[in-house]
Amino acid sequence: MTGDRVGAVRVPADRIRADRLRPGDLVALVAPAGPMPPELLKAGVEIIQSWGLRVRMGKHVLDRHPTLNYLAGADEDRTADLQDAWCDPEVAAVFCVRGGYGCLRMVDLVDWTAMAAAGPKLFVGSSDVTVLHEQFGARLGLVTLFAPMLATQAFVEDEAAQGHFRSTVFDPDSVRVLTRPGAGPLVAGHASGVVVGGNLSLLGAGLAARGAVRPPDGAVVVLEDVNEDPYRLDVILTKLLRAGWFDGVAGIALGSWTGCGDLAHVRATMLDRLGGLGVPIGWELGFGHRPAALTVPLGLVGDLDAEAGTLTMRVPALR
Repeated sequence: MTGDRVGAVRVPADRIRADRLRPGDLVALVAPAGPMPPELLKAGVEIIQSWGLRVRMGKHVLDRHPTLNYLAGADEDRTADLQDAWCDPEVAAVFCVRGGYGCLRMVDLVDWTAMAAAGPKLFVGSSDVTVLHEQFGARLGLVTLFAPMLATQAFVEDEAAQGHFRSTVFDPDSVRVLTRPGAGPLVAGHASGVVVGGNLSLLGAGLAARGAVRPPDGAVVVLEDVNEDPYRLDVILTKLLRAGWFDGVAGIALGSWTGCGDLAHVRATMLDRLGGLGVPIGWELGFGHRPAALTVPLGLVGDLDAEAGTLTMRVPALR
């Protein structure tokens, strides 16, 4: 089965690109999900400081919830750190330092009206932060970055991942084509549309929420996950399919499936569940929970060439 969904797609007027970072810019660090080892956070901070960025940590970044040890502090405190950082006019970017779990618990506590009034800046995170990417896109109309996070081994111990992220925030013109050796088609074809998505489990988890965010018509969806058995991936995909979440999608770019079992089984599951959509699907494009993870802009128009295994942004991620 092949597909071809290329068209004259323009960057939507309501998707705003933040300014690219420059040495001397102030970056605020927040922990909206799980706690992190302090030594990894220290190492991550030292790396971005070596790039010339100034760093300010949220008041509660190193907190632990008093009874739920999988949360980096109370929901209200994690929310306050995010909102305070975003609404500070001196801050050029807000980096989430770790995923895990917790964003679902605090997303409804955010004053999104105040966040919108603060104006555009760069928002960065991945994994559990998928929940926040959806809201920043839908409520604030912003382009955001799905990227490795500072207080993780995937950032601190991976120079390739660091390098791609650094290029994206300082020189985004140089990294508009996303691909990796071995990337290719699950379903051949070309598609163009606004790039949305992120971690599959979190997209499924947010489906039943009031005001759940769904892809715009003609979107190119990026999907990845970690430590989910193929049957669990099947469950999530089937739930999204039954809810009509994929209706109108122009193409799908699949990332990594680390810890999800035999990749041949994962591939078969993806083809079984998504192949019937009749849209181009790229396989293993190099983003997600994997070595040398690529940074993916969300909210830009991208051109997916499934056969070549590339997703090309039409404009740089940042101004």
